Formats: sequence, C-alpha cells, structure tokens
Amino acid sequence: MIDYKKSGVDIEAGDNLVSWLQSPQNSTENRFKNSDIPDYKKRVVSGIGGFAALFNGKFSDMKEPLLVSCTDGVGTKVKVASHFNDFRTVGQDLVAMCANDLICTGGTPLFFLDYYAVGKLNLEKAQEFLTGVRAACEKSHMVLIGGETAEMPGVYQPGDFDCAGFSVGVVDKEKMWGPHLVKDGDAVLGIESSGFHSNGYSLIRKVFDGEYEKYKDWLMKPTELYVEAALLLKKNFEVHAVSHITGGGIENLPRVLPENLSAVVDRWPLPECFAEVQKRAGITDDEMRITFNCGIGLMVIMPEAQIGEAKSQLAAAGYKAQRLGKIKKRSEGEPHVQWT
Repeated sequence: MIDYKKSGVDIEAGDNLVSWLQSPQNSTENRFKNSDIPDYKKRVVSGIGGFAALFNGKFSDMKEPLLVSCTDGVGTKVKVASHFNDFRTVGQDLVAMCANDLICTGGTPLFFLDYYAVGKLNLEKAQEFLTGVRAACEKSHMVLIGGETAEMPGVYQPGDFDCAGFSVGVVDKEKMWGPHLVKDGDAVLGIESSGFHSNGYSLIRKVFDGEYEKYKDWLMKPTELYVEAALLLKKNFEVHAVSHITGGGIENLPRVLPENLSAVVDRWPLPECFAEVQKRAGITDDEMRITFNCGIGLMVIMPEAQIGEAKSQLAAAGYKAQRLGKIKKRSEGEPHVQWT
C-alpha cells in the first residue's frame, strides 16, 4: 500500500506546525513602540487554523479608508539560507519586502500571511522561519493572521524551500503619499539599508561562490524594517512621497515622481559589501546603482526645511539617514534621475 505519507507528504507534521503557531507561548503581544498606532491584533476575529482569516475592517477615524495590498518573496536568497541550513533571518526578509512596499503609500500595516513550501517538512526549520516572520510582523505593526505550508516532494530538492508573503494595510485617501504631492524644491532623504537586503542574489551568489562561509554575515543579514521610520515621519513631518529601493536600485525613485519633475541625486560612497561585489563583478558605478540598493533602502521626498530635524529624529530611533539630493523641474528628454 502507498499512502500519502509514503508518497512524501506528512499531514501530521503540518498539523503539528499549526498547533505550535496557535500555542499560547507563540501568540503575539502588543509590543509596538509607537503608542499612536492601535493594537490591530484586537481586530482579528479568527486567525491561524481556519480555512480563511477574518479581520474587523471598521476604520471610523478615517474619512475614506483604502486598503493597501502587497506581495513579494525573497528571491534566490533562499538558496543561501538553504546552503547554511539557517532559516532564522529570511522570515524578516519576507516581511520586510512586503511591509516596506506598503508604507510607501503612507499606509499603516494591518496583517500578514505567509506561504512556505518545501520538499519535505522539517518542523524545526519551519518553526525557525515562522519565528522570524512573527517577530518581524510585531516590529512592523502587523498581525500574522494566517498562511500556508506546502509539502511538495519532487518539486523541491532536499534542503530547498521557497516562500512568499502577503501584507494588507490601510490608508486614509486624503493622507496618501505619492507623486501628486511632490514639488519643485523638495529634498530627497535617504535612509540607510542594512546591506544587500533581498535583491541581486543571482549575481551575489556567483561573485561569492565557494566563499559563502567567509561572507556569511553579509549574505545572511536580513532586510531592514522601515515601518517604524515611516510612522515617525508621518507623525512629525510633511512627507510627500517614499520609494522602497529594491530590485532596480535607484530606478525605483521615478515611480514616485510626477512626469514634470526629476530628482538630482548626489553620488554616495558604496558600503564595503557592495564595493566588494563591484570589484569582483567588474561592473560600473551606474550599473551598481541600478541593480542594488547600494546602502540606501528607503528614499523620502519632503520639504528641504525639514530634512535636518528628520535626520535627528530618525537617528534617535535607530535609523541612519542622509540628504541625497533635490527635486527640480524636468525638461523634455531629461531623465527622471540625474546624478551629480
């Protein structure tokens, strides 16, 4: 007889993982640093364990609430995690790649769902991954409300896995950030990245091939979470637009610029990890800046007069930031990003 377990799918292991997530010691607590944000955990009507999760969607404090949705993965960084058999940090990568996109609207994160797929489910490694997801959700003001674990023998090789994330937030329409607010004379503030984040690993893996152990700290460092930074800026400053610098590098900035304006950006020095990639790959500065974040994970467009105080408050909150340039009128044929 060939049953489901003998074919490679262990239903009991999956059930044990759900039970572990539902256990009291793994329940989320309201640890949010920003007391102005409601504890949205209280809005969960039903969460992990059902066919679908339910969330109370009343936002009486907003004139015209709009739901914000994002989805992403961590790309081929999963291969590096598999190499080290270390799934602790990619959970934060997954949450960050979604939450950092969501906040670019001016929205507040609400809840998160994950998808985790393997050839054969290892309960300990799944718990490692989900512990990272849950911790990053708490830091990002989101509730881990549900998800899916898929065991697919034959699709994934032993030790391999993949993951995807889905986040939902809310923003009051009249308080949205975006190109409609950006003005001639605005300044560009760059908030530093923690390193490679979860982009460019198809190239990164090649340039460090055979030397993963030597550069593990660079390769496994998780993506910075910017939700607290965005909430601080939203509360205390006049933010016009925000761009998450991911795949495509600086070319993400034009996505938040109106057609008639361009950004004049100062060249900043490459952090050591990116300089090492450039040296090994033999690519130009411009190629680096349209491939990687190169040390800047979030760009904020705001009034010039507020830049100094914004840098100070961000520093106090643990975020390093620098003025990167300004917004100016764009002549016909000019690029949306110009370097100085």
